[in-house]
Amino acid sequence: MRPLIERKLTPKQQAFVDFYIETGNATEAYIKAGYNKKGARANAARLIANDSVKSCIDERMEQLQSKRVANQQEILELLTSIARGEATAATLRGVGMGEQEIEEDMPPTMAERIKAAELLGKRYRMWTDKVDIEHSGEVKTSLDLSNLTTEELRAIANSNKRTN
Repeated sequence: MRPLIERKLTPKQQAFVDFYIETGNATEAYIKAGYNKKGARANAARLIANDSVKSCIDERMEQLQSKRVANQQEILELLTSIARGEATAATLRGVGMGEQEIEEDMPPTMAERIKAAELLGKRYRMWTDKVDIEHSGEVKTSLDLSNLTTEELRAIANSNKRTN
């Protein structure tokens, strides 16, 4: 178990926080922390709503997330190293007679490099079928559609859908 946090949690509250982080289940964490099983669900809900306990859980979850989850920069650096063929990994390699061996430090295959380049290209919008255009102001057209009926406007819109 972890040392008591500055928020002055009791040892049971700290244990509850630890088990809750581990399991994600408040009732189970409540029981594992040494509280009575009777009324565990309701009491666990009350405990998790306690400001000190809640802030401790939030703080710990944030710490865990930052350690375990790759951030954007890390992902971009990994994709770049794969695309450039700099990254290496252990790979199975056929040695004949149906046998394989693990070869350490194999560079990425061309397919892996292309996929990494494709993902990087998407990230930087290097190619796209859809173009996002922002416009502020008026759009003027030389067509006067004001005297067309709703049915005529729908027919024009539907004919454009079929040609695109």
